[in-house]
This record gives sequence, structure tokens and C-alpha cells, in this order.
Amino acid sequence: MNLFFLQIESITNTAGTAAGEAANLVAGNFPVLAIGVILIILTLVILNFLKNVVINSVLGVIAWLIITFVFPLFGVQVQLSFFPSLVVSAIFGLAGMGVLLVLAFLGIQI
Repeated sequence: MNLFFLQIESITNTAGTAAGEAANLVAGNFPVLAIGVILIILTLVILNFLKNVVINSVLGVIAWLIITFVFPLFGVQVQLSFFPSLVVSAIFGLAGMGVLLVLAFLGIQI
């Protein structure tokens, strides 16, 4: 029974020593710090960009819903193809809806 606990203790000490040695190799190493900071900044930039893309897409779909379903209630008819205009509003957001409205004003059908 004691032999079993001694084996577990020796394995734990070996693992702890290996982790300690690895930590000592990284500690105080400036390139590791620089890479860590760069990765954190890169992650924040990517998340901010994705947040903006999602918000723009949601606003585009809301504008599409308003133009497609609310404008006709007030007598304003805008002839837009259903699926192409939905896809454009989801991908390009409010700018895409603006382009579709300008094209509809000019009489160009999509």
C-alpha cells in the first residue's frame, strides 16, 4: 500500500518539476510577453470588427423589413426582389439597402 502512494508522489513531483522548469524558461522572456500582448490586441480588434459587421447586418435586415412591410402600409411601394434584396441587406447592411433604393429610383430592377 505504501509503495502505491510513493509511486503517485514520485509522479506528482516529476510533473511539478517539469511544469516548474517550463515556467522558468518562459518567465522573464521578453519575446513571449510581446507575442502575448500582440495576440490579445489582435483578438480585441477582430472581436470589434465582427461586432460591427453583425450590427450592420442586423440594421440592414431591419431596414429591409421596414421597406418591404411597413412602407406599403403608408402607400409607398418600392419594387424590390424578395430574396436578392434580403441577401444584399444582410451582407451589406444599411449601405446595401441605400444602393437598392437608389437603383429602384433610377428604374433598375435587380
